[in-house]
Amino acid sequence: MVERRTEVQAVLDLLKRHPVVGIVGARQVGKTTLARMIVERGRRQTEVFDLENPEQLARLHDPMLALKDLKGLVVIDEIQRVSDLFAVLRVLADRPRTPARFLVLGSASPELLRQGSESLAGRIAYHELGAFCLEEVGADRHLRLWLRGGMPRSYLARSEPASHEWRRSFIQTFLERDLPQLGININSTTMRRFWTMLAHYHGQTWNASEFGRAFGVADTTVRGYLDRLAAALVVRQLQPWHENISKRQVRAPKVYVADSGLLHTLLNLRTRADLEGHPKIGASWEGFAIEQVRWRLGAERDECFFWATHAGAELDLLVVRGRTRIGFELKRTTAPKVTPSMRHALKDLKLDRLDVIHAGESSFPLAKRIRAIPLSRLLMDLEPLA
Repeated sequence: MVERRTEVQAVLDLLKRHPVVGIVGARQVGKTTLARMIVERGRRQTEVFDLENPEQLARLHDPMLALKDLKGLVVIDEIQRVSDLFAVLRVLADRPRTPARFLVLGSASPELLRQGSESLAGRIAYHELGAFCLEEVGADRHLRLWLRGGMPRSYLARSEPASHEWRRSFIQTFLERDLPQLGININSTTMRRFWTMLAHYHGQTWNASEFGRAFGVADTTVRGYLDRLAAALVVRQLQPWHENISKRQVRAPKVYVADSGLLHTLLNLRTRADLEGHPKIGASWEGFAIEQVRWRLGAERDECFFWATHAGAELDLLVVRGRTRIGFELKRTTAPKVTPSMRHALKDLKLDRLDVIHAGESSFPLAKRIRAIPLSRLLMDLEPLA
């Protein structure tokens, strides 16, 4: 068991301020386990509905009748299975003194759970639960976390083969069962081929025309595939930053498989030796490091960007909060150096500083406002955003 104290406290704080709190995250990322931890910490009367359990699903045949007299904390797992619940929760959330707080769990982004956004506008706060991070497993285990990914059952598996086998099974089940339950009715073979192709483009700029030609469909069709996997939280899009400067800038997003373990399985990389010899090792490390930096900073996804110009200058990660701008380069090397691209980014984007996250062991200054930080020391040398 990995304690997720920060995640538990974040949700408890939201429950103090909002009548309804939604925990969203990919399938098997640990939402139910987190809810159980919250129930144990909350010390209040609790009622739990798991909508994958037919008996408990039947209890909500008439949601208003089942929920209106409950007090304390009401947990509803896999809420996307009963669409009528959102309208009922709106009515219950508006009652005076709010006798019950509702914690709802869903395997999709708030955008996909559109009914929740519309029916509960102003009443619900969402917390996105990601996979395990360095703070939860320990920085000394960063190589295991990178290879296996942060999905709990993959990371905690007894062996590398067992971890790989779990991920293979997850991918098959996700495509054949979970996506249709989210209302995404695309042939599982087509979606697996698309997801695998995305894995080979991990860390690259999205090119709809190239994907469309490969699948023999319109650009808008493959864009729809991408948006659906992103809405199911198994693919990430890092948006480009546009600055009003006299340089042509890249305007398409970068795409990443959200979990490094799933990326490695889609690329059929079973061991660290397989990964070390694969041409996507640098991109895999970059995507993994970006997620760890974002989590450590406490940055929201809409505060994170990349920057690139058609002349070749680029920045792997730009974090913008208010007037603060911090740049990051992710280099899988033990001897990082200052590059012209870094100097361009520092000047053109008016960065407060630029950190180079590398695979070595020591932190040290590289130049004025540029420093090197090893991933293994991220928790010690990188401060969260204010």
